[in-house]
Amino acid sequence: MSLILFAFVVRVRDGLPLSASTDFEHNRELQERKQQLRTISKALAFFPDRGTVKGQKLNIYFVSSEGVSYMTVCHCSLPVAKAFCFLEDLRWEFTACYKSTVVALAARPYPFLEFDSTIQKLKQQYNQSGGPALEITLAEVQQDLQIRPPKVLTLEEVELTNGTANGHMEQVPGSGQNVRLEPVTAPGILSLVLNIMCASLNIIRGVHLIEYTFQDDYEGIWNVVAFLLAFVCCVFQCHLYLFHSSLKKPKSFTLLSVIVLCNLYLLGMRNVWQLIFHIFVAFLSTFLILTRKLQDRTNDCGV
Repeated sequence: MSLILFAFVVRVRDGLPLSASTDFEHNRELQERKQQLRTISKALAFFPDRGTVKGQKLNIYFVSSEGVSYMTVCHCSLPVAKAFCFLEDLRWEFTACYKSTVVALAARPYPFLEFDSTIQKLKQQYNQSGGPALEITLAEVQQDLQIRPPKVLTLEEVELTNGTANGHMEQVPGSGQNVRLEPVTAPGILSLVLNIMCASLNIIRGVHLIEYTFQDDYEGIWNVVAFLLAFVCCVFQCHLYLFHSSLKKPKSFTLLSVIVLCNLYLLGMRNVWQLIFHIFVAFLSTFLILTRKLQDRTNDCGV
């Protein structure tokens, strides 16, 4: 019976699949573990360098190093040290074949599918003979595991952290740089145009008032501040709509509140219809920002 069933190599920063072993077994739990591997791969930046997810009969193990994570699904009867030995050998083989610059520039899923042959050889060595130089490797890995034991993760932690990585909670810097939003809609384009119009009106009025403020001993300085602050908020609303951002909801409501307060303060500088127009655009932009969702990632491209 094979103890190492599946291996998976992914890029840590965005979870891009780099290579995977060919799947010859199709039992239900293995398919579930493979799906969990892909879930973990999307949130690797939130996990430690080594981790374990225990299942009923199959366990998941992973090791991350130099921006690449090496993951495997193994039978629970396989000793933990042997599983991490396999991952260490997999890491050495991969780094010997591919430079970090090539990995960093990869743009499509599974660019190194030819590495599957190397994974199959390693799997066969471990499943049949226990792996190369097993005595020495096991001793080293066991000692390292005692010093730095892998983090044991639960499925609940995996799902919660995956929600974090997809923008439902705070992200680590750079973790969302390749996250894609749904395509821009016609109402979205309209809101962008209206927001740019409002921003232009605010900056023009604000700059125009600066000259009179200096002449009148700064009596209208707060009007200038209100116009410029409203301008900045309009620009940031455009940014929030176009690009993915963590804490999107509180940021959106903060910008909306500031725009409404600035326009209420400028009531004497604008008539009621102008006020209603600016506030309506702010509400429309906020609604569209909050309703624009992330695109679903492709799963495994048939591997």
